[in-house]
Amino acid sequence: MTDKQSIDIAQLPVMAEAAQQSYPTATLYVVATPIGNATDITLRALHLLALADVVACEDTRKTGALLTRYGLNKQMVAAHQHNEREVADKLVARLRAGERVALVSDAGTPAVSDPGARIVDAVRAAGLRVIPLPGASAAVAALSASGLVNDRFNFVGFLPAKSKQRESALMALAREPATLVIYEAPHRIVDCVEALASVFEPARQVVFARELTKMFEEVHRCPLGEALDWVKSDQHRERGEFVVLVEGATVETDAQDAEAERILNILLGECSVKQAANLTAQITGRKKNALYERALQIKGE
Repeated sequence: MTDKQSIDIAQLPVMAEAAQQSYPTATLYVVATPIGNATDITLRALHLLALADVVACEDTRKTGALLTRYGLNKQMVAAHQHNEREVADKLVARLRAGERVALVSDAGTPAVSDPGARIVDAVRAAGLRVIPLPGASAAVAALSASGLVNDRFNFVGFLPAKSKQRESALMALAREPATLVIYEAPHRIVDCVEALASVFEPARQVVFARELTKMFEEVHRCPLGEALDWVKSDQHRERGEFVVLVEGATVETDAQDAEAERILNILLGECSVKQAANLTAQITGRKKNALYERALQIKGE
């Protein structure tokens, strides 16, 4: 972009519209911030942040650095997962005094796999106004670049950190026809892929969207059976925040799962849980670990 083009954009009428909109006082503004590229901030968010009396944020250092890039110097208060309830009361008091409060997370939208939901709940319970200012979304960005053709998606967020709980959570999603949207931290990406491979069939398409909007952004799609090799083939692929998309179950998969369930129930009447899972896996070709987890669930019902 040339300097002339930059000047032309700055003079477009839309640049003034943000300032002309209404930004009522005594209101909590839930503000989405960039997930990596600082220029993904919206004009409306910039104007609101300039007007805000205080910015409630996860990490004052990170948010302070971001605000500085926009030429803003605002009062901030830490609002993270360990102090949300306490901070919520203080923010409600400030709102009742007529202030504008901006709620942000380190990146993306507050209260969506990030702190903020308890604050929003407390503000609503106090009868005060909450206005969302949408912006960049890692989940939507990953879906848009995935090529997975599906009108539905199931936002799973972060899976449990413990292996048994993680497998159980995935088992409950095994027949879900919608695309699964999973967030994962770099130090758990290998565990995540191994858990996916133990539950879902290897032909399922999986998409890894890593470091979205950042310098080393990468979006890779492959069958689940090839996913672990891809992750491990480059040490850099175990760095950065991930969005993992898993293709939804097909009607054929649902039918196969139903047949496996029928066989498993029959065998559980004659065999131990382990034997029933092993035999069902041999008969149907389904994942033994997933069948074992399901057998435990059936026994507990």
